[in-house]
Amino acid sequence: MAVVIQTTTRRTSFPPLLARLRDRTPGLAAGLLGGAVAAGLGLGSFAVLVIMLWISSPYPDSGPGGALHVAAALWLLAHGIELVRTDTLSGVPAPVGVTPLLLLALPLWLVHRAARDAASEDAESPAASGRTAWTGVVLGYLPVAAAAALYASGGALRPSWVWTCVCLPVLVMGAAGVGVWTAYGRPSDAVDGVLVLLPRGMRRLVFGADARARLAVAARAAAAGISVLVGGGAVLLGVSLVAHGPATRGSFLHLTEGWSGRFAVLLLCLTLVPNAVVWAVGYAVGPGFVLGAGHVVGPLSSDPAPMLPPFPLLAAVPEAGPGGPAHWAAGAVPVVAGAVVGWFVGRAPAAEWSRGRTAGAVCWAAVLCAGAVAVLAVPAGGPLGVGTLARFGPVWWQVGGAVVGWIAGVGLPVALAVRAWRGCSRGGPRQWVPVPRLSGRKVTGGAETAPETAPGIAPGITPGTTPGADPVEASSPQDDTDDQDATCARHDQDDTYDQGDTYEPYDFLPAAPQTEPVPSPTPWYDDTVSGTRWAILKEASTPPEESPEKPPPTD
Repeated sequence: MAVVIQTTTRRTSFPPLLARLRDRTPGLAAGLLGGAVAAGLGLGSFAVLVIMLWISSPYPDSGPGGALHVAAALWLLAHGIELVRTDTLSGVPAPVGVTPLLLLALPLWLVHRAARDAASEDAESPAASGRTAWTGVVLGYLPVAAAAALYASGGALRPSWVWTCVCLPVLVMGAAGVGVWTAYGRPSDAVDGVLVLLPRGMRRLVFGADARARLAVAARAAAAGISVLVGGGAVLLGVSLVAHGPATRGSFLHLTEGWSGRFAVLLLCLTLVPNAVVWAVGYAVGPGFVLGAGHVVGPLSSDPAPMLPPFPLLAAVPEAGPGGPAHWAAGAVPVVAGAVVGWFVGRAPAAEWSRGRTAGAVCWAAVLCAGAVAVLAVPAGGPLGVGTLARFGPVWWQVGGAVVGWIAGVGLPVALAVRAWRGCSRGGPRQWVPVPRLSGRKVTGGAETAPETAPGIAPGITPGTTPGADPVEASSPQDDTDDQDATCARHDQDDTYDQGDTYEPYDFLPAAPQTEPVPSPTPWYDDTVSGTRWAILKEASTPPEESPEKPPPTD
């Protein structure tokens, strides 16, 4: 019986490799399922929207198959993939490279959430679970995307295979990596692991002394600067739409007929509003944007635009000709952004940096702002055809360079001014405060005693003075000068302590010399003294006896 039990126990045991694979398989399966579900949800959302518009359209151009092909193509366009339109009047395929940024947010969020949920499944082995979840989400998402690309290649809008093979995997892997990083509390070790891949000179700048603190301050300042740039671009777009209200409303009403068509145009305008905001940012920083090859629209001057379709957002483009004060006012957006970046750097906890380090933090923030705006400018523009329509939107390297110049040029003096103002407000002006002279008596053991005097000098008389003279008046001018110097030195030390955290305060004054108590000639435990004390206490506590009345004296 014991042999049977031992044999059964040996048969149910697994080798270490199989046990490890068994433990990791649930995480990989969850990642694969999460990636496939994320791709299916995104693709299904586009399909439902396009089918709804196709059903409500009074004049559908194709059947359900054509609508599904358009849905798959739009879903791929939301990943930044360039499409090719084949049904053109000239017969030449025309590229469509403008990616609606609002549509881009949907697949990014779905992949991010899938990776975050898959990485949160297993908390026993965080490192293995993170890698497994990331691999599973990517491998589960990409096959669905490949199938959608194959299906969309048979429609009127066909995906570009170069963009599909390059842009789609990079986007999915990046979003999944951020999702896993979020699931584990955004640890800084992962960022350090990525920064190690930088060149040696760049690693020295990143991992050098105080480099991490400068990068943290620069990142916060850059986030504030990007918020100001995007918010300012949105304000410029709203002002331009209001100023061109009649033209915008007319293009919206005459572009299509029927409520279904107008609803489709409205949805298209909403998805392109973030693109228009990025265009407005490019207009505010100076380079502007391109409305066709050779037609640049900027605050200083705007070239005549080619024949464009009557689209509501294009109706808000400024008129051709030299710019006026109303157009130049757009430059307030990068000025405010640079001032905000300088304020954040100057008000940072590390404001005790030197001027060079403060300037370095501002330059880092300028580079981060420029990088973010350039990354947004790449999908916000692109070709809409061939020839004149081959270039639309802002040019990313021009916009990025202009942002660096604005942020560094405005933010650097503001940061230095804020840093100097904080230093003055914390240190304050130095002034001499008189310190009262200590009295000639000291306290020892709770009782005041006369200070020790030199032999031959009466108590209460300061050496070097005459009896009866005031000690303060009798002090020499040299003593007053020494007191003033000591007081100023104390204030200098206080200012130094306020300006730094590594300052050590001055030592305490030496304690007064302890004097030995004079022994009493009669100890407290003497029997005679003790008896006398008890007698006095007994007499005080006993009430006095009434004495008998004495007879009056007789003569």
